Amino acid sequence: MNKPVEQWLKTYYFTRAGFAIAWVLAALNAAPHSPAAGILLVAYPVWDALANLVDARRSGGLAANRAQAMNVVVSLAVAAAIAAALSDMHRVLAVFGTWAILAGLLQLATGLRRWRTSGAQWAMILSGAQSALAGGAFVFQAGASADPSVATIAGYAGFGAFYFLLSALSLAVRGMRGKAA
Repeated sequence: MNKPVEQWLKTYYFTRAGFAIAWVLAALNAAPHSPAAGILLVAYPVWDALANLVDARRSGGLAANRAQAMNVVVSLAVAAAIAAALSDMHRVLAVFGTWAILAGLLQLATGLRRWRTSGAQWAMILSGAQSALAGGAFVFQAGASADPSVATIAGYAGFGAFYFLLSALSLAVRGMRGKAA
């Protein structure tokens, strides 16, 4: 892998992990049905859209990164749908779950494509697959009687932070091994 791409991906993955950790902490400290919780629920897919847009542009443009381009559009649409559904957390969870499925599959596609050019993408591939599975669980939970809240989604974001951190560290270790050889 060339050094600028490797450095960009490490920075990108560390940034995504940091945002997710901050989001989880904020979500766990927000009152369940407060305006702050609503802002957090809308902000998460908006952040995902922005992050995918910046990464796609840094990685050859949107035309070369179709899965990320689709993720930008889907994430922005989901942010709007969540904002419209905030009065009913069951609907919010269903929308978020549907988004987690789609975003997970798109992340999986991006990880598989990057595997050929960048390597060290196994954590992103696992993360995409787990996101899709978690999304299915959210859609199922949305139909349950339990009252979901922003904290319901905190675990999902926590796993996202873990996988982004793992990806960044994997690239860092790969880079150190390359220097030692």
